[in-house]
Amino acid sequence: MVEVVGISVILLGIVQGFGEMLYGFVRHLQVPHRYELLRSRIGKALLLGLEILVAADVIKTVSIELTLQNLLILAVLIVIRTALGWTLFLDLESHLPWQKR
Repeated sequence: MVEVVGISVILLGIVQGFGEMLYGFVRHLQVPHRYELLRSRIGKALLLGLEILVAADVIKTVSIELTLQNLLILAVLIVIRTALGWTLFLDLESHLPWQKR
């Protein structure tokens, strides 16, 4: 169930991003601004969706049979999704969270 929420957040963010981009076409906004708006919206939706999917993996692993194999799979998934989240964050923000802009 939680996975569905994570996927829905990502999909809604993509739809909203393209909707805002189309609105930018209608309002005749400059092309770089439309692209940055789309990129930002989709990136933020992906970050939030990844966080929810990590939470879903933790819940699933804890609620199912707690074995070493399940914990290792969870650890690998968390490392991969955390790395994706960091790269997305750095790409969107162009700085580390503890650095000043």
